[in-house]
Amino acid sequence: MSAHIIAVANQKGGVGKTTTVVNLAASLAHRGKRVLTVDLDPQGNATTGCGINKGSVRDGVYAVLLGGADIQAAIVPAKNGGFDVLPANRALAGAEVELVQELAREMRLKNALMHIADRYDYILIDCPPTLTLLTINGLVAAQQVMVPMVCEYYALEGISDLVATVRKIRQAVNPQLDILGIVRTLYNGQSLLSKQVDEQLIKYFPKKLFETTIPRNIRLAEAPSYGMPALQYDDKARGTLAYLALADELLARQAS
Repeated sequence: MSAHIIAVANQKGGVGKTTTVVNLAASLAHRGKRVLTVDLDPQGNATTGCGINKGSVRDGVYAVLLGGADIQAAIVPAKNGGFDVLPANRALAGAEVELVQELAREMRLKNALMHIADRYDYILIDCPPTLTLLTINGLVAAQQVMVPMVCEYYALEGISDLVATVRKIRQAVNPQLDILGIVRTLYNGQSLLSKQVDEQLIKYFPKKLFETTIPRNIRLAEAPSYGMPALQYDDKARGTLAYLALADELLARQAS
């Protein structure tokens, strides 16, 4: 059976997209799943968060998108965590310009993943925080979108923008694309603002909200500087346990 391909996206930055991709990948791997993380962000934070030196990446996602490398040759194992990574570095920023001239440019990632999708249970795509050709490649390749969001006033606006984008992608090129769910990150359940945003989310997205919330957690924030997911850095941390719970909730949803 082919992999569940999930794009982790939000058109607002600083919401914990990369943290979610790396830690969810490690948690799913811990639950015995075969997982590939695709770093589609030119900043390459998911790559370094998995313990891979961006400077040493020769044939990463950039070369794959432009047809200069075979995807299987470009995939590397995460240093910690038990999953694989299709890495990125600054070269990926150039792909935006170069892809504009290419035929079926929005299909490049989808076509590449088709060759290896049966080797994984889950493929998680870390999308850039802006609506670029890279993000579109991620959304076209995916079956579902997971949306991390911080419970702040402008967050709902970002979700509305993403919902509109998903609708356009579905109509134009990927009819199966759907929003898997919204994950509340950097969460403070004691905050009045969080409670107010929660009420709005429950009102507008009642069936799309993951029950698991990801707390603000210093161990989660520290782990990337050591090049490892929180599960390998501190397996008892609140943030680590939250991502394990999110993985379990995701697995339960897909099984039902």
